[in-house]
Amino acid sequence: MDRTQLRRKPARGSHDRDVIDRICDEALICHVGFAAPHGPVVIPTTFVRIGPELHIHGSVGSAMLTALSEGGSACITITLLDALVLAKTALHHSANYRSVVAFGRGRVVEQREDKLASLAALLDKIDPGRSRACRPPNDKELKATRVVALPLTEASAKIRSGGPLAEDNADDAALPYWAGIIPLVTSRGERIPA
Repeated sequence: MDRTQLRRKPARGSHDRDVIDRICDEALICHVGFAAPHGPVVIPTTFVRIGPELHIHGSVGSAMLTALSEGGSACITITLLDALVLAKTALHHSANYRSVVAFGRGRVVEQREDKLASLAALLDKIDPGRSRACRPPNDKELKATRVVALPLTEASAKIRSGGPLAEDNADDAALPYWAGIIPLVTSRGERIPA
């Protein structure tokens, strides 16, 4: 069974890699779902896309990265929330979003140069040029850090845009309530020195 088959509102879905890559490249946070000894867990974390893979990093003691490095299956979700959609009736409210769901098993990024490149790419995604504007990791820090790459081979995107959908009841259009969208914008503020 294809886990990325879109069943609910399939017209909003896409398996196009360019669409998936654009969403991954814009988002700063993903949520990683995995099986832990005490049950399912979902952890939010920063990530970067490098070619056909998502790279995440953390401490070698991280339960999430340990599970993934031992061959555990993961589900990664990424969401960009673009607007709130307000309708004239309560149950027609919605949201405009762009999202990606990916399934796969991780691989540990072992080679020193690959690991350094992955960490630099993550820093540069967070703040362009940042990897050259700070001290690189030393050997002790690298040894304490695990980088796991997950393939984007089993992934799909889903996008909702536009205003409220047409109401089921024609009488709803005459209701005196405001309907439309409230755009949501994520932007970087002014830098605050440490």
